[in-house]
Amino acid sequence: MKPGDMFAQSGSIIASLMFMWAMFQQYFPYQLRNYIEKYSQRCVTFIYPYIQITFHELTGERLMRSEAYSAIENYLSSKASTQAKRLKADIVKNNQSLVLSMDDHEEVADEYQGVKLWWASGKNIMKQQSVSFRPVTDEKRYYKLTFHKSQRELIIGPYLHQVLKEGKAIKVKNRQRKLYTNSGSYWSHVVFEHPATFQTLAMEAEKKQEIIDDLITFSKAEEFYARIGRAWKRGYLLYGPPGTGKSTMIAAMANFLGYDLYDLELTAVKDNTELRKLLIETSSKSIIVIEDIDCSLDFTGQRKKKNEKVEEEEGKDPQATGKEERDTKNSQVTLSGLLNFIDGLWSACGGEKTNSLHN
Repeated sequence: MKPGDMFAQSGSIIASLMFMWAMFQQYFPYQLRNYIEKYSQRCVTFIYPYIQITFHELTGERLMRSEAYSAIENYLSSKASTQAKRLKADIVKNNQSLVLSMDDHEEVADEYQGVKLWWASGKNIMKQQSVSFRPVTDEKRYYKLTFHKSQRELIIGPYLHQVLKEGKAIKVKNRQRKLYTNSGSYWSHVVFEHPATFQTLAMEAEKKQEIIDDLITFSKAEEFYARIGRAWKRGYLLYGPPGTGKSTMIAAMANFLGYDLYDLELTAVKDNTELRKLLIETSSKSIIVIEDIDCSLDFTGQRKKKNEKVEEEEGKDPQATGKEERDTKNSQVTLSGLLNFIDGLWSACGGEKTNSLHN
């Protein structure tokens, strides 16, 4: 048979199959089509020796970006730079680092304990009708992992755990660190670019090395904290007159660990519920700073009693003065609420956090 005849015959077969599929879609009842597609997929699955897992970019009812998708994207960046032919590039970390990732419909191979597997990037495009009657394109990206069914336990367990862990570590390394401050129950942020380091910190060498060793031990102690049943966090109390370097010390710690900073203004927090909300919204790998904790709020009520005594001696009505204070002072954070924030049940949310208190 001549090559031209072979191509003509192949084209005829493909055209016939397409025609049959179109007729099937058009004239077969919906229930029958579903029944046939369901059992045809089962037959293919029975013969096909590979398992596929799809990780969608958007998940949940609010279609938030999936943490698993982001971690996989970061993990595959190194694979994509050496294997993929079509790449996407982005600049991160103060416009100093270039990060590459797989373009849509690309595939890269990976290997784990001698097992071969494949990652593919995909995109579903759906057209929706908007209010203006113009079609709106909705793109939903995903990663698809393919591996042999005999390696199910190895890939779904240890391999994916390693992928997510490495991906999150890469994200932390490449991220632009931020300095947060609270306005009521919400955090706002700016880019954190403080130059302080332990090398430039004026401090006794022995004490400085002691703190550095403690920070290194803490940053590597996730399994230890989990084993002994404690929240993965560390607390520091810094005290001294203004200008002695407390804030510089915190900035040096943040730069050394690569953590974000949350500067908590207690006087802007309405009550304990609002304080817990702020804590929940902090991320892992961060330092929470509470400055001038001894004069931010009247936690114990001792100052109130002292003020009442002074007012009685001066002939003032303490009840009227207390009413004025309640009218002008909105914060109702208590000592119990602060202690729960620092070391209670809610403080265990997120993990890998350092609390720094100023006095």
